Amino acid sequence: MGYKKLNRTSEHRKALIKNMLNSLVKYEQITTTLPKAKVLKPQADKLITLGKKDTLQNTKTLISKLQNESSASKIRKTLSKRYLNRKGGYTRIIKAGYRYGDNAPMAVIEFVDRDVEAKKVDKKKPVKTNETSKTEDKKQVTA
Repeated sequence: MGYKKLNRTSEHRKALIKNMLNSLVKYEQITTTLPKAKVLKPQADKLITLGKKDTLQNTKTLISKLQNESSASKIRKTLSKRYLNRKGGYTRIIKAGYRYGDNAPMAVIEFVDRDVEAKKVDKKKPVKTNETSKTEDKKQVTA
C-alpha cells in the first residue's frame, strides 16, 4: 500500500488532509492522532517546498491543494522565507500520550522554528466595555 487509508473513503480522506493542512498552516501547531499526523507530515513538507519556488504555477498548485488563498499566501510569503536555507524536514511530530475516551495515540505536529504567536490567531482579545465608564458617570451624577 502506498498510503494509509485512515478508515475513510477517498473523498473524506482528501477533505480531512486538506482541512488539517489549512489548520497547520494557520496555527503552525495542531494536535491530532498519531496516524493522521504521520500522513500529514509529508504533505505539509511538499507544500513548503512548492512555496519556496515562487512561480505562478506553484501558486496555483498551492491554492488548488489548500482551497484557501490566505493559507497559500502565508506559505509563499512567510513560511517559505523562514525555511529558505533548510533543505527539508519542515515539520516535526511529537507524541502526546493517549486520548482519554478511546485510548488513541495522540501527537502534536508543528513546524520547526514555529511562530508561537500564530497559535493565538483566533483568540479574542478582552475588550474594555463601556459598563465601567457608565457606573463612573452615575457616581458623578449622584454626587
